[in-house]
Amino acid sequence: MTAKNTAKTAGSRCAVCDKPVDEKYKPFCSKRCADRDLGKWLNESYAIPAAEPPEYLEDLEDEEEF
Repeated sequence: MTAKNTAKTAGSRCAVCDKPVDEKYKPFCSKRCADRDLGKWLNESYAIPAAEPPEYLEDLEDEEEF
């Protein structure tokens, strides 16, 4: 027997508010949470931490030969 597809995906949680995921807005539970996440991307709230480049790379950037 096959399980009937439901609007809510069992075992999945919204990436924003941790409510059950709605298949229509996956991986979110609603349009509101999807829009909140999009707003964070557009406001550049998400960022990957970066380390300062080593000194030898900074020296190479200063040279005109490269």
